[in-house]
Amino acid sequence: MEVVALVSGGKDSCFAMMRCLDYGHKVVALANLIPLDDAVDELDSYMYQTVGHQIVVSYAKCMGLPLFRRRIRGSTRDQGLKYNVTAGDEVEDMFALLSEVKRQIPSISAVSSGAIASDYQRLRVESVCSRLGLVSLAYLWKQDQTLLLEEMMRRGIVAITVKVAAMGLKPSSHLAFHLEHKPDSSDRIRVSADSQESSSLLYEVDEGIAHTDVEEKQTLSPAPTVDAYTNIDLCISKTGKNLLSIGCWIQDPSNASEVGLKEDLVAVLSRIDNQLKEEGLGWVNVLYVHLYISSMKEFGLANEVYVSFITEKKCYLGVPSRSTIELPLVQAGLGKAYVEVLVSNELVKRVLHVQSISCWAPSCIGPYSQATLYGEILYMAGQLGLDPPTMKLCPGGPMAELELALQNSEAVASAFSCSIYYSAIHFLVYCSSHLTSDEREEVEQTLQSSYITRLDCSKTGSYPTVLYVFAPDLPKGALVEIKPILYVPTNNDEVATREMESGVPQPALSKAWSDWGAQYSDLHDSCCQIHIIGGRICSAVVSITSEIASKICSTAKQLDYSEEHLKVLARFCVFQLAKILVDNKFSWDSIKMLRFYYSVEHSVAADVMSHAFSVAFTVLAENNSSLQIDGVPPYNIVPVSGSGRSACMNDILTFELLASIV
Repeated sequence: MEVVALVSGGKDSCFAMMRCLDYGHKVVALANLIPLDDAVDELDSYMYQTVGHQIVVSYAKCMGLPLFRRRIRGSTRDQGLKYNVTAGDEVEDMFALLSEVKRQIPSISAVSSGAIASDYQRLRVESVCSRLGLVSLAYLWKQDQTLLLEEMMRRGIVAITVKVAAMGLKPSSHLAFHLEHKPDSSDRIRVSADSQESSSLLYEVDEGIAHTDVEEKQTLSPAPTVDAYTNIDLCISKTGKNLLSIGCWIQDPSNASEVGLKEDLVAVLSRIDNQLKEEGLGWVNVLYVHLYISSMKEFGLANEVYVSFITEKKCYLGVPSRSTIELPLVQAGLGKAYVEVLVSNELVKRVLHVQSISCWAPSCIGPYSQATLYGEILYMAGQLGLDPPTMKLCPGGPMAELELALQNSEAVASAFSCSIYYSAIHFLVYCSSHLTSDEREEVEQTLQSSYITRLDCSKTGSYPTVLYVFAPDLPKGALVEIKPILYVPTNNDEVATREMESGVPQPALSKAWSDWGAQYSDLHDSCCQIHIIGGRICSAVVSITSEIASKICSTAKQLDYSEEHLKVLARFCVFQLAKILVDNKFSWDSIKMLRFYYSVEHSVAADVMSHAFSVAFTVLAENNSSLQIDGVPPYNIVPVSGSGRSACMNDILTFELLASIV
């Protein structure tokens, strides 16, 4: 990419330019903001470092590059961490400066900055870049500062101290510099003596601040409506109470619909939008989005629809985290789009949304965040094996991708003072159908050796649950994607434990259900993996293999996936769910996420599978007054190419549960 570098005269912005060159970008212009008054050298600014700006003109001459400068007219008016466009704020001076750079050099597509640790500065640079349709490059972000300084020295940067933790020194006395013509060298930036004089033009940017085409498009992009697609049969699910999951999909068992993914996704998101309004909520309440589409080839189109509904303006506390995968939706009779959202009725969440490309972790340039913390649970976006500074999949196959995805997950976790190695509640591992059976086994072995064996369970008491899902395709053609859920205790030291309140009714199984389930008591341990943290959080994966299914349907000579067999399997799953909740003293309202995955290999339509579970839950509700169905399923039925607790992913049914008291 062609890059304009924000430079202050300091070592960080200079080294950030060198990193841009390391990763194949081309710096074509410099941009600098200086005090309005020449008599003032240092500003009392939250945003800008101005001491030593006198040397920047010489930077441009040395590099033979044009320099765009603007005097800072604004002040710090919006002091919040997340910046909202504010007239008269000093950030608007950067916007005006970069707007002019983009106008004069339209080929520029990225902005380099030397941000290392300040979210305040990074978010403001990202805000300006987003408004101008530019990419933020922050290659020093979250890097160890001791190691950075050592690398700067090794790379030959000469840094002179002109500012300390008080007002700055006098550059006229302490910053002595002059220009020298470069001798021939092997440096990657080569300019002749003539080009140094002719190319290092200085542009003073004094114009007022105007809106850009990108801003106009963002302002004039209302969400489409579902009115044109009233013939689409939509279904809705709702799980939980204060923190709930809402799912929406299309019921099209005959695959008769001729509309495309765009129309289906508009219909689904519109229905969820309406459901949120019915609950007195909005997109700002959404913590996480699972976006399932029928073809990853249409990911770009799906993203266009997505951003028309979910915007930073609507999600002013931060856009939700997201995972996107391809599923065999059409094969299961579910249209071309399926969306599940995790929603809180409280406007309390902490969101990490780093849009800058850096060496830290993969950026989220789109309207989704790396992770969202609600209560004591961190919901992380799906992580691929992307090389953060290049945003390309790493070479080396699925095992290399998994290793890097784990590394990226740990980088995100560290921003919340936790770790995938001692904070994990649950790991969902998506494997692409492009993997061979041997490669899937190697993925499981790599996860075991690189992750499971390194876990520290001293705080949580047991291993996190792990679920593998076989998907037709993943974003960017990745072979592996991981989605961790982590525990982040509020006191950072101890696992909080729950004390049972007196007088509060605890969940219980009726005698009829207990008697029915007793015949399968020997199957419980073999099919269930359960992880309980402090009696407050419960994660469970229940795996129904063909062997277990045959035992459940033991009266039949052969398991044939008939409606009657499916009803028995569904009832077994619902019994195991109820038993897990009862044994660990969780209520139905504590369920935050409940998914039943089934393999389309057995040619069972989603509506048939859904009916089997509907019958099972209805029967359970008749014997349990605390379970309210009300015609809306408290679960999601998800068709997959395969699923299971091992990478063989040969389960007939797998269910995934997350329950929490927090």
